Parts: sequence; C-alpha cells; structure tokens
Amino acid sequence: MPEGKWIDLTHDFSSETIYWPTADGFKLETVFEGFTDKGYFYDANNYSAAEHGGTHIDSPIHFAQGKQTVDEIPLERLIGPAVVIDVSQKALSDPDYQVGVKDFTDWESKNGQIANGSIILLNTGYARYWPDRVKYMGTDKRGAEAVKELHFPGLDPKAAKWLVENRQINAIGLDTPSIDYGQSQLFESHRILFKENIPAFENVANLDKLPPKGALVIALPMKIKGGSGGPLRIVAMLPEG
Repeated sequence: MPEGKWIDLTHDFSSETIYWPTADGFKLETVFEGFTDKGYFYDANNYSAAEHGGTHIDSPIHFAQGKQTVDEIPLERLIGPAVVIDVSQKALSDPDYQVGVKDFTDWESKNGQIANGSIILLNTGYARYWPDRVKYMGTDKRGAEAVKELHFPGLDPKAAKWLVENRQINAIGLDTPSIDYGQSQLFESHRILFKENIPAFENVANLDKLPPKGALVIALPMKIKGGSGGPLRIVAMLPEG
C-alpha cells in the first residue's frame, strides 16, 4: 500500500446533488429499513439518476461518434499524476471565464512541462458553491429553457486543441458542471477532447486541497455497458512530506 494522505474529490449523491437542467436528478427510495420478522436489522434502497450529474465522468462517445463508451475506457486512462491548474482568482470574478492556453503555459513555467499520462484538474473555485444551484450554475431553473441561463467557467476550445496537439494527457477534470463553459452552444472542448478518446470528469470536489503537482489521481466510474457517462468516485493521494 503506497504511503500518503488520501483526499476524496467526490461530492456525495443525494436529493441536493446538482444535475444538468434537462437531466433527471438523483432519487433514493427506501425498500426496507428496520428489523425483520427474524430479528436482524436490514437496510436496502433503490436509486435512479441520469448518467450526467454530481461528480461524474463524460465518456468520449458523449460527443464523439464511435469513440469509447464508459465501460471501454482503459483503466490506464483513469489513473495518473495530477496536474492542478488553479484559475480560481480569475474564475470567481468572471462566471464565464474560459481556461486558456496561457493558464497552462504559466503553470509549466513554474512547474515544468506537463508530463505524459497526466490527469489535468482545473480548479475554478466553484466547488465552494456546491450545492447552491444559483451560485454554482447561474440558475436553479429546470428544463431546456434554463440552459441559456447557465453561467460557470470551463475550458477554452483553443486550449483543448492545444492540449491534444502538444501534450499527451490521460484525462481532464474540473469543479464545474461541464468542461465547456456555461454559455457554450457548440460544446467544442468536449468534441475536441473526445475525438481523441480523452474523458472528462465534471463536478469534482476539493481541488483546493491538492498541490500543483505530485498527487496521484484514481478516478473509477460506474462501469455502465454502452454508457455515455456515469457516477464517478475520484480520489487523490498526496505524497508524504
């Protein structure tokens, strides 16, 4: 067992969990809770939810025809050294902020080139607003009409293009509802990344507890056959010292 401190990067799932305005939210239904007629305690529930909500993975097929479904993503892509890009100062003052190429090159000027096989995590600071839908998403409205009112930071498509052309990353994640910013209509960053079978992690928690580099990330989703995404348990191990 490797030595170090474990950090949970996952929001729990409950009736408060944030989902896309058009998606079904998380529901937990009690099947039985209490003592049976034979005298022992028993607890069981049913749950239901959309694939995309809470801390979850977007598999490449979500926006790229013929690419990997969630059960097809190699484990090697879901485990790797963390590269944490902190843009919280910019993003918290601009809900439509898009993480750009300069944010990556500035990180590299201080920490060295992003290593092959890294998992990039974008810390916008938005996890502090969870589970307040208005602060986190820009609206608490539901349905298709709510989508145009979404405001939260994301990844600039130019930066997504730069990453796939210049760096070999395993995956990318962030602490907002989407890898594309809230006002996106074309979801270009999704499409650029997923065309290269690079999955995305959304609604990640506790990125402010990670150093710029040195942590190990393990991100294991529910293995839904043919799934375009699913609930994700993502954790990081900090090195000792």
